[in-house]
Amino acid sequence: MTHPAPALDIRSDICWSDETSVTVLGRDLCEDLIGSVDLGTFAYLLLTERMPSEAEAALFNAALVSLVEHGVTPNVLATRMTYLGAPESLQSAVAAGLLGLGTRFVGTIEGSARYLADGLVALGPEATDDAVRAEAARIVAGFREQRAHVPGVGHPVHTPVDPRAEALLGLADRLGFPGTAGRLVRAVAAAASEASGRHLPVNVTGAIGACVVLLGVDWRIARGMGVIARTIGLVGHLREELAQPIATTVWNVSDESASRHLRG
Repeated sequence: MTHPAPALDIRSDICWSDETSVTVLGRDLCEDLIGSVDLGTFAYLLLTERMPSEAEAALFNAALVSLVEHGVTPNVLATRMTYLGAPESLQSAVAAGLLGLGTRFVGTIEGSARYLADGLVALGPEATDDAVRAEAARIVAGFREQRAHVPGVGHPVHTPVDPRAEALLGLADRLGFPGTAGRLVRAVAAAASEASGRHLPVNVTGAIGACVVLLGVDWRIARGMGVIARTIGLVGHLREELAQPIATTVWNVSDESASRHLRG
């Protein structure tokens, strides 16, 4: 006697489909979303399970735009070089670039969003400047005890300020978001600068960390905003690699340079 296999006890509330429709978080994809919302708004819906207000949509989209492109970065090089070896697999080349979004590049959104979220809970809604500075000093001291870099501050190129960070924080102010997150990330940058003896401005991932908190995005998926944004940039670099290839030159020049001392 055969018995039917037990049903898997799993659940997802994100999406379901039938012969004539696709429903995403209770909204008909074809009737309510396609042609009615932009990609950033749809992304916000998936990350928070609600549609953004006009101000939230503006800030979320701006945060994504700020990270799409930053030149021939290590992530871009990984993508271009992988495409050189596997041109049949564009997605693998893009994935290679995304794999490097960690604690040095782009992924610092997660770290800054985490300490800002925790700091705002500790401070409460009516934090004084002294309280914000004290919380910032506590945050920086915690990273220094671990001999770890403070996420969201400092940049090798942009000094004395990261213009992307200033644009995002200024936009959040103009859109009427509460100012404590921006005050705290600026105070963290000031405390880190004082502790290290060198100027460390708020960088773009620090500003996006503040946006994450203001937008109600869970800090544990905040790095995903960098993944969403940088994916677009990496595909753009592959478009350019097809028209103006540089991967072979980078390979040949690197190989010649690295082995020059062996050639006599």
